[in-house]
Amino acid sequence: MQANQPVIDQNPKEEKQYSYLNLGPTHPATHGIFQNVLKMDGEIIVEAEPTIGYIHRAFEKLAERRPYNQITPITDRLNYCSAPINNIGWHMTVEKLLGVEIPKRVQYLRVIVMELARISDHIICNAVIGVDTGALTGFVYLFQQRELIYEIYEEICGARLTTNVGRIGGFERDFSPKAWAKIDQFIKEFPLVLQEFANLLERNRIFMDRTIKCGGITAEKALSYSFTGPNLRAAGVDYDVRVANPYTSYDEFDFVIPVGTNGDVYDRFMVRQEEMWQSLSIIKQAIAKLPEGPHYAKVPEFYLPPKEEVYNNMEALIYHFKIVMGETDVPVGEVYHSVEGGNGELGYYLISDGGRTPFRLHFRRPCFIYYQAYPEMIKGSMLSDAILTMSSMNVIAGELDA
Repeated sequence: MQANQPVIDQNPKEEKQYSYLNLGPTHPATHGIFQNVLKMDGEIIVEAEPTIGYIHRAFEKLAERRPYNQITPITDRLNYCSAPINNIGWHMTVEKLLGVEIPKRVQYLRVIVMELARISDHIICNAVIGVDTGALTGFVYLFQQRELIYEIYEEICGARLTTNVGRIGGFERDFSPKAWAKIDQFIKEFPLVLQEFANLLERNRIFMDRTIKCGGITAEKALSYSFTGPNLRAAGVDYDVRVANPYTSYDEFDFVIPVGTNGDVYDRFMVRQEEMWQSLSIIKQAIAKLPEGPHYAKVPEFYLPPKEEVYNNMEALIYHFKIVMGETDVPVGEVYHSVEGGNGELGYYLISDGGRTPFRLHFRRPCFIYYQAYPEMIKGSMLSDAILTMSSMNVIAGELDA
């Protein structure tokens, strides 16, 4: 070997090569709305960087420029899987500012509607978890019951998905005999279907292998991210707004708060399964002891009068005009009201300066909070588990960009 010939290292230290993958926004699991840039080591996720903001709807600023009664249709575009809860939560926030006393019958009717919405929300989430593990049958089977819930919405308010249900002060009309018949039909049919769905997946070996120890989060970490709802309860924390801060007479109903232990996909699935059974129980209790009385409170400045009165009564016509045109001032005040939404604590922070529109309105959207934890929850997992984890968190895209 010549003296000036370089020595070649036979084992050079090569820098590890990673690949990058765009999970969304053009992906069915991300609803065409949000993106995750994944740093991949083969099939293993090393890092994830989420991006939101593909909707640009600016709900909060839209609401701050609208009269209070016109904000309701904005709220049901947040979590469109359980829109009535959004609507009613907003109505209760305004009623809290106004200091309105709501009739007992209205409170019980609201409970029935909100629990139906919770079941609808959980049907979507758990059915999609099944699909993401390769089980399509349960999805198709459960969605027949979700369709029946939509028919109940339609009979109550005329809408199905984005409901605009109810009014500030109550409902626009009492439940019709046809609505009660559909509710009775659902109560009779759904338990059998839900049990079939449980038999299909809960002890299914393939489903358990895919979901147990997948996308887990500890109670401490979940609390640090401000988790609420089924995702927090799956981690072992029994926080439920309906019990912690009862509203609309929830303290008069008996129900159990299901909790998990590992905070993984399987626990989130099982918590929602049990919550559907509990919601059925609450609906039955509400029907059994439904009080008599009016379906709205006496707040003529905010509650739209019935059409027959508008056509025949000058005072009703004046109130109708003032409400529709947003010519009614509200008291000065600052309130926060939250409800137990389908996927967690849904809150409205409202500041009024005494005008006809909110001075400031902030929506506490639970999905926006969950999504902050998503990169940490999928780190070190397989790519297929990332989809499953996202589905089990029930991240509704409408809540991400408000």
